[in-house]
Amino acid sequence: MIRELFILVAAFAAFASAVAAYLLAVHGQSSLKEVLSTAFAAVVGLYVGRYLERKLING
Repeated sequence: MIRELFILVAAFAAFASAVAAYLLAVHGQSSLKEVLSTAFAAVVGLYVGRYLERKLING
């Protein structure tokens, strides 16, 4: 449980910082709403991928 929580927090932080850096570099500005919503969507995609991987491996 703690491991999953750590993965969730670390993934969200990594995606949020990457999105913020991209928006700042390319567009010159980044809004908190865009950063958080995009990071949330990326984390949801990450967990969907992990779920599918586990389902395919375990059959």
